[in-house]
Amino acid sequence: MSAPILPPPLKPGDLLRVIAPSGAVREFEAFNQGVEIWRSHGYRVQISDRLDSRHGYLAGTDEHRRQQLAAAWHDPECRGIICARGGFGSTRILEDWSWQENTITPKWLIGFSDITALLWSLYNAGISGVHGPVLTTLANEPEWSIQRLLDIVEGRAIAPLKGKGWGGGKVTGVLLPGNLTVATHLLGTPLLPNLDGVILALEDVTEPPYRIDRMLTQWRASGALSKVCAIALGGFTKCDAPPNIPSLSIEEVLRDRLGDLGIPIVSDLPFGHDSPNIALPVGVIASLDAESGTLEIQP
Repeated sequence: MSAPILPPPLKPGDLLRVIAPSGAVREFEAFNQGVEIWRSHGYRVQISDRLDSRHGYLAGTDEHRRQQLAAAWHDPECRGIICARGGFGSTRILEDWSWQENTITPKWLIGFSDITALLWSLYNAGISGVHGPVLTTLANEPEWSIQRLLDIVEGRAIAPLKGKGWGGGKVTGVLLPGNLTVATHLLGTPLLPNLDGVILALEDVTEPPYRIDRMLTQWRASGALSKVCAIALGGFTKCDAPPNIPSLSIEEVLRDRLGDLGIPIVSDLPFGHDSPNIALPVGVIASLDAESGTLEIQP
């Protein structure tokens, strides 16, 4: 696959539209704080109609959420789309969706967690997005993390990230960040990108060690991990085993299921469901050095 198209850099004054493609919005104070952060940096922020809709655990019916995405994607004035929150539901609206049929000019799509499905699907269509804070988590980020997100979408270089290197050398490949649980449920579907030469960057939340083990075992059994050239691991937040239940630690599971792959791995990188959740562009060329423990986006 050729390198994805980077949407045109954003600039203050541009219009950003907010959508809720996944779970029902509940954290309205945090949501409003996130909106104000974008506005404080000079952006016009338009909130989709009936953003507070609910259909059980979803932010409205599939058609309602799909229409939000289509309206933002069709709007020639809109330059970027910010997702309100994660949860579950974005994969459902991709059942009847084509980026090629619905896009006019590529525009930034920003989110993480359940938004992984949208970001990876968009990457399949040849367009880069940003794995980064949603509106309901943005106010939890330190200022330097918010600035990094702005640097990415405004077209500036970003600094390397530092983690814990497991050894295995240094490689350069396509960076594909996402949530492990969501990505696992894309295995065997047309939504899964080509993983050849990919630096797979994974994080998760509230999944006990045995579930992480089960998912990584599925990745191994499917052959998907044999295609990637390196792995970058972010936060595995609240993934400890319940007390008084025999268990491997999350660190032991990651080492056991990934440590024998013979590829460079860096863990403890600052992205995921805990702050800081450092923004990462999707589909760009990156270098991962498992000796120094660094992940660097290539200019």
